[in-house]
Amino acid sequence: MATTKTSKTTRATQLLAGFQKHLANVGNLTLASVVYTPAQITTALGLLVTLIAAVDTAKAATKAKLTAYEAQAPALLSLMAALVSYVKLSFSESPDVLADFGLPPKTVKAPLTTEQQAVAVAKRKATREARGTTSKKAKMSVKGNVVDVVVTPITAGPPVAAPSATPSTPAPAVAATGGTTPHSA
Repeated sequence: MATTKTSKTTRATQLLAGFQKHLANVGNLTLASVVYTPAQITTALGLLVTLIAAVDTAKAATKAKLTAYEAQAPALLSLMAALVSYVKLSFSESPDVLADFGLPPKTVKAPLTTEQQAVAVAKRKATREARGTTSKKAKMSVKGNVVDVVVTPITAGPPVAAPSATPSTPAPAVAATGGTTPHSA
């Protein structure tokens, strides 16, 4: 038997009804080496039904809230992003005000020392040479050095008929039309 929540709820409800009908007047019951009173068994079965119903209700409420979130979140997140942009623009020079909004202050890049600048220039130059990259003006000055162009005419030879694999019937004779097929209008 499948042990879904529905089957568990149904089984617990039926056991509860059957227990109250046939075993409510029994003294104590020993189940799995534990002694239970009829009231304890009735309470336990009722609690199981109630817990499963509460879980189903909570899942339905969670699903409804997730659906509402998915429907409303894009517009609300867009509003939040616009507000962050506005606050950063309005209070960019006031780090204490930005901190009140929970935003980090604008960081200023530390200037490079002359030694760091020289290293950076050398690295850029080496990279450009390794990649063969040049500036736009340098690219414009690069021209091809074609001195002479010789055009060699190529003539087509006579058409070659492809041999057929199975010569079952001879091909009909072709009229001399200069190698082209006549076109009808």
